[in-house]
Amino acid sequence: MKLWKCCGGLDQAKTAAWFVGIAGTFLLVGGLAWWVFQRTQPPGVDTARATLRYNNLAEIRAAEHAALTTAAVIDRDKGIYRVPITNAVELLLRLWKDPSAGRADLLERVAKATAKPPEKPSEYE
Repeated sequence: MKLWKCCGGLDQAKTAAWFVGIAGTFLLVGGLAWWVFQRTQPPGVDTARATLRYNNLAEIRAAEHAALTTAAVIDRDKGIYRVPITNAVELLLRLWKDPSAGRADLLERVAKATAKPPEKPSEYE
């Protein structure tokens, strides 16, 4: 049975086939999108993961505290040492009473800390 009388009309079976094809395509694309969305979700933050993250944060903070409050040797050859922050502030105040001498000392220490070792001569020269 034809839906329209003019222009040859549309057949109901053809219209139904088109409708089923388009609806099926939308369902297929929607299903694939849902599947991809489900497969790419990160795992939720459960109690075990939250405990792990809290422990990692506590470990990092303990390391930072130790770095700020203890003395250590960083590079003995270059004379680079880590001093506690309270001692560093006192030293800075003492050295920078004379700004020009403090600046000269700072530039000298930076040059010493960042100096490149001499290059080895090439075996082909």
